[in-house]
Amino acid sequence: MGITKRGNGEVRRQLVHGARAALRQFQRQEQPDRLSRWACSLAARLGQRKAIVALANKMARICWSLLAHERRYQPQEAA
Repeated sequence: MGITKRGNGEVRRQLVHGARAALRQFQRQEQPDRLSRWACSLAARLGQRKAIVALANKMARICWSLLAHERRYQPQEAA
């Protein structure tokens, strides 16, 4: 549940900043999707800072997958 220090430091910083903003918005959502439920439960269990880094890691993996498979992001709806 970390983010590697390999690669471009600026991209890593921007992912962490984006994850921080996303987590704040996730906590305000009325109808959360699967990713926001995961991030909010992680923040409740481990704390905000660890959840932010874990979310940044997950966002990086999602971005890579979307680019590698040439797909659009489609969030999974709440069950």
